[in-house]
Parts: sequence; structure tokens; C-alpha cells
Amino acid sequence: MKKKKRCFSGIGGQAVLEGIMMKNKTQYSVAVRKPNGEIDVEIGEYRGVLKDSSVMKIPFIRGVFAFLDSLILGTRTLNHSATFFEEEDQVESGADKMFHKVFKDKAESVLVGITTAISIVLAVVIFMILPYFITDRFLNHYVRNASLLAIIEGVIRIAIFVLYVLCISLMKDIRRVYMYHGAEHKCINCIERGRPLTVKNVMKSSKQHKRCGTSFMLFVMLISVVLFFFIRVDNMALKVLLRVLLIPVIAGIAYEVIRLAGRSDNFLVRMISAPGMWLQGLTTKEPDEDMVEVAIKAVEAVFDWRAYQAEVFGYTEEEMAEETAEKAEAATEDDAEENAVKDMAEKNVTVEADIMPEEEEEEPSFIGKSDEDL
Repeated sequence: MKKKKRCFSGIGGQAVLEGIMMKNKTQYSVAVRKPNGEIDVEIGEYRGVLKDSSVMKIPFIRGVFAFLDSLILGTRTLNHSATFFEEEDQVESGADKMFHKVFKDKAESVLVGITTAISIVLAVVIFMILPYFITDRFLNHYVRNASLLAIIEGVIRIAIFVLYVLCISLMKDIRRVYMYHGAEHKCINCIERGRPLTVKNVMKSSKQHKRCGTSFMLFVMLISVVLFFFIRVDNMALKVLLRVLLIPVIAGIAYEVIRLAGRSDNFLVRMISAPGMWLQGLTTKEPDEDMVEVAIKAVEAVFDWRAYQAEVFGYTEEEMAEETAEKAEAATEDDAEENAVKDMAEKNVTVEADIMPEEEEEEPSFIGKSDEDL
């Protein structure tokens, strides 16, 4: 049977502080490298704000709730990973005590909701409303063409987003998160290419993926340019209101595009995905092997990649075991050969150190020549 080159797995994830969150259907796992070097893995279930409603099957509408779910679960798992790095002598403030007293067992859920709401409001203000005010305040008197103004506003919106991504990528802590982001992508690419999920195979896989949230956000920016180009009103308040009200529509369209990109690999899809893949050069960094190990733990906690590859690619357990053993054997041989070369080099250095003084005394003309000349 001819085996496929690549196939959609359905698993997705996100980088957290010193770890990875992976989600498969309603199950999710969070693997975090603790300060003592151990890997903590927590498994949970998240069914979404609509609890598996049939609405989640309606194209364009499902994308709005899928995006909201990703924000809620992402914030929850990010807060979970942060607990491993809180200072032990940190004193709970009076506001924290009051917050937990009022909401009790629901305090964490309420905090996640507030954080998510604030994140959405800030994103709307920075990426949707601010570009309009910049265009209206500084360019409206010089550019009279409404179509050109709409295009300029879109360019400013994309520029602000790219600049934001670039600036936070320069932060040391965020850079490590981006490295874990790369480990997440590498694991998914490794699985969807039909390769055994080993550290060596994952390290060889690509750190870019078409279903990335970075690509989704860029699609949101690009689609907003098109929509705002065709929707024209003269009232300033109505313009701002439309930019807010159309966000669910834009998110719904962007979700369908990113969903299609994850399930297809034809030329047109690759062309559409190219800008997002390029931008991932800023939001993903090459991870080290320790980070990949954490990512693999997160994957295996919620996803049976062996069964998936056997079903999709036609691999039997014997074939996968044999391939894994061959790769391990090849790696061992490579390591043995590398060690042998190092040992030989060390012996040569020792021998040269022993004989060079005598040869220099007997044959001064050899000084300055290489071992090959000798």
C-alpha cells in the first residue's frame, strides 16, 4: 500500500512557561519542566464554551467560538505553568485574599474570564481601532480617496501587528516560550509526516506549521483589509462600531481558511499560507532536546501517535518498532564513530606531544610543517 506523505492529525497546542499544552478533541495535557528538572504532566478535559453544541459544526460561526475557546484554555494552562515558578516566600495580597473569599472555588475560572476579556479588548483597541484613528487623524486631510485610505489603514494594521510580534520576540523569557512553540510544531509535523515520535526525529522536523495561531492572526489582519475596503460609512462612530462588530465575521472566515490549510497541501493553499509561515520565523525558535522531550510528554499524554500512524499511513507496530530500532542503532553507531574519532585525535595529540621535542632537536627543518608533511 502506498503510504501518504502527510495527513491531518487533529492535535494542536500552545507553548506555556517552560512547557507545552497539547489538545486532542476534548482532552488536553500540560507538560512543564519544573525548576528541579523534572517534567510535570497534568491531564484535563475542556469541552468549550458551547459544550459540544451543534453550532460548532456550522462553518464561519464555529470559528468565533473556537478562537474564544483557545483563549480561555490558553490562559488557564499558562496560569497553571506559572505556578511552578512562583517564589515560595511570595505573600498573598489583600486584594487576592478578598478575590478568593468572594468567588471561592470559582476564583480561578473568574480570573481566567477577566484575563481573557481584557486580552480581547486590548487586541481590538490596538489592532482594529488604533489603525483607523491613525489614518483618520494624520492622513485624512492629505488622502481624499476612500479606497486608498482603506488600504493604508490595512497596511498600518498589519505593520502594528508585525512590530508587536517582533518586539516581544526580543524579550528573553518570551524567546524561551517561542522555543517551546517551535518544539510544539516540530512534534505535530513529525507525527503528521508519519515518523516515530522520538527526540531525534522531532529535532529534524520543521518548526513551522500551517495551522499555527500566528498564521490565524495574520489572516485576521488580511481579511479585515478586504472587508473594510468594501464596507463604507461616513459617520466616525459608526465606522468604529462596524470595526468591532465585524470582528466575529473576520475571525470566522480566518478560522475556515486556517482549517483548510491544515487539511490540504496543494499549491494554492501553500501560497495562501506562505505569509503566515514567514511570520512564524519570528514566533518560533529552534528548541533544544530538553524542550522536545517536554513536548513529546505532552503529546503522548493525550494522543496515541502509534495507532494514528498505523491507521493513516498503514504502518504496523512491527514496522514502527523496526524503524525506531534502526534509527536508534544508527544513532548509536554515529555516536560510537564520533567518540572513536575523538579518542584517535586525543591519542595523536598525546603521541605528538611525546615525540615532537626529540624530532625538533634532531631535525630542526621539520618545525612549522604539518603532520601530513611529516
